[in-house]
Amino acid sequence: MTIRFPEPPLGSGAPRRVLMTADAVGGIWDYALELAGGLSRRGVRITLAVMGREPSPAQRSKAVAIPGLDLHHGDFRLEWMEEPEDDLRRAGDWLLELAERTAPDMVHLNGYTHAALPWGLPVLVVAHSCVLSWWQAVHQTAAPVGWQPYASRVAAGLAAADQVVAPTQAMLDALEVHYGPRPRSQVIWNGRDAGTWHGRTGLHQPGSRRGIVSVGRIWDEAKNIRALDGVAPSLEWPVAVAGSWERPDGSGEPPANLRCHGVVPPDALARIYGDAAIFALPARYEPFGLSVLEAALSGCALVLGDLPSLRELWTGAAVFVPPDDHEALTRELKRLIGQPAHLGTLSLAARHRARSYGTERMVARYLNVYADLLDVPQTVPLHREVAAVPLGS
Repeated sequence: MTIRFPEPPLGSGAPRRVLMTADAVGGIWDYALELAGGLSRRGVRITLAVMGREPSPAQRSKAVAIPGLDLHHGDFRLEWMEEPEDDLRRAGDWLLELAERTAPDMVHLNGYTHAALPWGLPVLVVAHSCVLSWWQAVHQTAAPVGWQPYASRVAAGLAAADQVVAPTQAMLDALEVHYGPRPRSQVIWNGRDAGTWHGRTGLHQPGSRRGIVSVGRIWDEAKNIRALDGVAPSLEWPVAVAGSWERPDGSGEPPANLRCHGVVPPDALARIYGDAAIFALPARYEPFGLSVLEAALSGCALVLGDLPSLRELWTGAAVFVPPDDHEALTRELKRLIGQPAHLGTLSLAARHRARSYGTERMVARYLNVYADLLDVPQTVPLHREVAAVPLGS
């Protein structure tokens, strides 16, 4: 049963229209549509400005099906890509022109750089991840000096934001380590709809589900799905993965020992989760993990990388393994396979915890943040001082 929170009419402090940015590459797209759908049900219209790769036909169809959502695409490099400075400037002009045409009440950025534009509106920045914290987690060392222009742009954007939100305290802590204290910040958990992600009937009957699944970009060292590929031959159950093994530049190779579904639409992904008993993601870096939440809602037991963010969310409802300890990963997966009662208990705990991270709770928290920002008088552009900071500095 999906819990539905009451939806009161919008008060004077709530926005009527929000300009939101996104990209169509990873989890930010799913997050943006989940949030936009919830906001739409509350009467908020969304102008969704997508940069980077153009949304696929399936992505576009899902977006335009949300009442009150206007989808716009700009073919600009994203801020973490190579030599993005010219594209970031052009994207900034495009976003300001879009704001002038659509007249939003506030701006919700799922990135950093463009918070430093002279919006003259309240600006919220949501910190989903960042290159410096990714690099530190994956390589156990600071990012090379070549990432300094990126770091400067991120720092300028964070400083310009009227509020910063992150999906976990661990991500907020990472921002403080790499960019300094964030006095105007808070945590809002991401959410998924329990009505969309659910397991098959007979969920907890011993032997009713077999198999191990993982979801994510196979080429991404942060997801560490290659670790599963390494241990799969020693396991009794088959191991499958949904996600692309091909890097954006076309390089990469498929896993040797995993059944690879490739990139699949949500309905097919829901079936893949629903047929598996265990979801394994020995990640080295994961600021939240929407795939973990989807799998937990689907009734999978969780075996996760031992990270502060994942412990923050799933302590007591998951098994944790050091990301690069293949022996520990093998041992825990074999233990769950061989102990059906323990597997069932863990899957129930994960599903119960997952219901804490619902869409409506996420939407309500964001509406509170929006209302607080709109209570601030906007008599002059808020970012006049930082607007002069070159985006490529």
